[in-house]
Amino acid sequence: MNVIRPAVRRVSGTPLTGTFAAPEEAGPDEVTLWWLGQAGFALRHHGRLILIDPYLSDTLAEKHRGTLFPHRRMHPVPVAPEAIRGVDAVLCTHGHTDHMDPGTIRALLPHNDPRFVVPRAERERALERGVPASRLTGTTAGERVELGDGITVEPVPAAHERLEQDERGDHRFLGYVLTVGAVRVYHSGDCVPYDGQAELLRTLRADVALLPVNGRDRHRTDNGVPGNFTVREAAELCEAAGIPQLLCHHFGLFDFNTVDPEDARDELRRRVTRHATPLSWTVPRVGDAYVLTPGDTTAKEDR
Repeated sequence: MNVIRPAVRRVSGTPLTGTFAAPEEAGPDEVTLWWLGQAGFALRHHGRLILIDPYLSDTLAEKHRGTLFPHRRMHPVPVAPEAIRGVDAVLCTHGHTDHMDPGTIRALLPHNDPRFVVPRAERERALERGVPASRLTGTTAGERVELGDGITVEPVPAAHERLEQDERGDHRFLGYVLTVGAVRVYHSGDCVPYDGQAELLRTLRADVALLPVNGRDRHRTDNGVPGNFTVREAAELCEAAGIPQLLCHHFGLFDFNTVDPEDARDELRRRVTRHATPLSWTVPRVGDAYVLTPGDTTAKEDR
């Protein structure tokens, strides 16, 4: 009997616009995903549009001009935030500017009325960055947020080199497991491995994991840039947690905080061959459309 597996496939020739129109190839049970660079994604299912950690400005370049890490973009913004329409929800995994960006937030608001879901521990920061109080939902690990039309968000802890909680026990760094239609998507936020992570994720039964793979080192950490999974650690987490699809991100935006995507692809190819792992993987391209299919038996890595 064939094992039914979800799939990720790239759809070529679909220009990215502010409407995030799903490609004609996307079926009614499928979710269309776009990588916006860094940890940012857009997810479209039927008429609903969800943004996760959108960084679509040069806020950090302006803030860090002339410093050790000037945060100049390696690629242009794939879509202007002021051109985006129809956003139902914006999810921010934590308060760092490339995940909760005031430039993007303020550009979205004149033409959208989204609900913002953020860590409760970062509620005040979200308000300072322009999120309207009436549209703000704070949450923490172990809760569940309903966005309507069958879309739910289940927050889990994230360790941005370490787990952090405020005085109330609310986590400062979160990952989100989204149920969108029939697909369950895990976005880890900025994260490294921590005890009990794989066991927790195994109970949540994600179909695809969106994981940062820029790694970490003492130089970056000592200069205020905490790190993330390595490519190997991301693959190991998916295997341990029973997540069949890995989609890598958090590379290619800042030259001091990236990995070579071809090196990542080579490492994943070698791992699949050497370990005979059933893991399928994608190292995406900014702005391309990817269709997430529940229960497809044709999953392959995107080369």
